[in-house]
Amino acid sequence: MDAKITLSFDRQVIEKAKEFAASQQISLSRLTEFLYAQITSGDYKSLEELPISDWVHMVAEGPAEYKKSTSRKSLKNDYFESKK
Repeated sequence: MDAKITLSFDRQVIEKAKEFAASQQISLSRLTEFLYAQITSGDYKSLEELPISDWVHMVAEGPAEYKKSTSRKSLKNDYFESKK
């Protein structure tokens, strides 16, 4: 059963990811699901341990930036600050 989630990404990353997904004849949702499945199928203890495929680098620009928030309120504030 599918479930909906809301994510926020840099606009340029989204556009490139959409183009990549279209070239693979899948939706952006299925591409995201595939990436999460790959991440969760391994026994990774940190972000640095995750294998990053060449095609992921194709849709990304620059180094990955990982942000950790401690609370739901903090996440909400971060989200709204990024929209300004």
